[in-house]
Amino acid sequence: MLEMSRISKPKMLILLIAKYSFYLLGWFWTLKPRRVESMEDVLNLFYIQFLRLKKDDIEVIKLNDRELITRAKNPCPILKLSLILKIDTKISCKIISEPVCKYVLRKLNPNLKFERNYNHIRPYSESCEERIYLQK
Repeated sequence: MLEMSRISKPKMLILLIAKYSFYLLGWFWTLKPRRVESMEDVLNLFYIQFLRLKKDDIEVIKLNDRELITRAKNPCPILKLSLILKIDTKISCKIISEPVCKYVLRKLNPNLKFERNYNHIRPYSESCEERIYLQK
């Protein structure tokens, strides 16, 4: 279990401000209706257009009709914030990024599910691994 209770109130406030700022960005981005029909659409709309990652920063581990697994090496503001605040990215990404990613993906297709591999996340690994799949 992630130890969020160990985070001081000022640091938690900063994480919550980051979370709601990211939510606001996600909300604005989803005002324009977008739908995905394939996992390639997910790669383009979610990673390239919404998260604004460069194609060179995304390694596609698996891509088929129902599943996309990526590893990202992009300059990451959440990683940078975590290092500055000395907060484990396993906690900060769970608070800031994961709920917003799930929200945006649900708007693209309500059947999309998002998972982050917390055993393969920076700074502990060279990249951050995520899995997006269609729920049956």
